[in-house]
Amino acid sequence: MIHSTAIIHPSVKLGTNVSVGAFCLIGADVSIGDNTVLESHVVVKGKTTMGKGNHIYQFASVGEDCQDKKYAGEPTELIMGDNNIIRESVTIHRGTVQDKGVTKIGSNNLLMCFVHVAHDCVIGDNSILATGATLAGHVRIGNWVIMGGLTAAHQFCHIGDHSFIGGGAIVLADVPPFVMLGNDSVPRGINSEGLRRRGFDNETIMQIKRSYKILYRNGNRAIEAVEKLKEFAGDNQEVKQLADFVANSSRGIIR
Repeated sequence: MIHSTAIIHPSVKLGTNVSVGAFCLIGADVSIGDNTVLESHVVVKGKTTMGKGNHIYQFASVGEDCQDKKYAGEPTELIMGDNNIIRESVTIHRGTVQDKGVTKIGSNNLLMCFVHVAHDCVIGDNSILATGATLAGHVRIGNWVIMGGLTAAHQFCHIGDHSFIGGGAIVLADVPPFVMLGNDSVPRGINSEGLRRRGFDNETIMQIKRSYKILYRNGNRAIEAVEKLKEFAGDNQEVKQLADFVANSSRGIIR
């Protein structure tokens, strides 16, 4: 259903069974997949490509020009996967040519009201950004990440899979996979409850806990911890993932 008050550019590509509510504005070069719902007063601009089954609530701004002062109108892009829920007043900006020119959001994510996703951010799948969470430019978020309300991530930070960021935390360095960051921005162990809910067995969780001790509790510098984690990992893919993340961190990890 397309409401009579919606304004849709002739070049827009709409899939089957797309619903566009009252007073929505969809600009040129937008593609919206099947079974997507736009509630009232949604703005979609840019070159924006959405997959199937997304639900975007009122007053969201999707694919707008970024707030980087270097941006000079270059043709950049937003790509969104399937089955995302974008709640009220969320803002998502396209990329910049200073990076890869693309902001990407995967599938099955929940962005609660007033979340901001700045230019060139990458969000994986199955993550939750609670009310007021803010990502500066070039932030990368993995899969199954939870960011509490009013959290903020500094530009270029990476946040690993299955990590948990406590409400109000300010992320100034990379957050390794599986780690819980307290609302005081200090690491507080691993996200064991989240891992159990996602089907990780007790032995795997125990191995991740032991890896956390190597990284944070045994007085190792990061470079030393990486070597010890590689030795400890054996065939454990989660420990290898943790070691690789720390080894490849450009900003350094939270401490």
